[in-house]
Amino acid sequence: MHRRRRTALLLTAAIAAAAPLLTACGNDAHPGAAAVVGGERITVSQLENRVDEVRAAQRAAVPDEAQYQQAIARTGSLTRDTLHGMVLDRVLERAARDAGVSVTPREVQEMRAGLEQQAGGAQALEAAWLQQYGIPPQRLDDNLRLQLQAQKLAQRLGTDTSRPEFWKALSEAGKELDVDVNPRYGGWDAEKSSRVDAKTPWVRDVTSAGTQQTL
Repeated sequence: MHRRRRTALLLTAAIAAAAPLLTACGNDAHPGAAAVVGGERITVSQLENRVDEVRAAQRAAVPDEAQYQQAIARTGSLTRDTLHGMVLDRVLERAARDAGVSVTPREVQEMRAGLEQQAGGAQALEAAWLQQYGIPPQRLDDNLRLQLQAQKLAQRLGTDTSRPEFWKALSEAGKELDVDVNPRYGGWDAEKSSRVDAKTPWVRDVTSAGTQQTL
């Protein structure tokens, strides 16, 4: 993305502070489930389909076999990261709903238009999101909606996404949803408030220079 872009932190690496949202579940309790959120399963098949979307986008963007293998190596934890992103989406949705926060399609499109202008066009933005955040083109709007939702929730709470008040809201929403994650996709260190095998957050920071964000 453009070198002159100014970063606006919507969700920082402190996303891992929401660790109490996630607790391990056994395969016997939820066969075929990668996670259970609010009584609804995220199936292993759904997770694999989401991962396949990213891999297909990477293959299309990097036709050279050696470069493609390098892209795979850089995203070795893609399956676990993808699952935690899917869980977070639902947790954040509940927290936003509890706070009376919503995001309109127009707001998403306005944010996307500003980012496209920075990046040099729609294809350039899609390529940047895929390379930097592992978000395939067909999921870009969903990801931008997530970022806007987090920002608006923080604003409604009179705080920003780095403050404990924001994470408390997510934690409460996670408790309401009674989130369980299959341990094959990673454990959580409650003491450190992070996924024990994680080097990247669930959702990456995003940038908006065309539409300045106030956090």
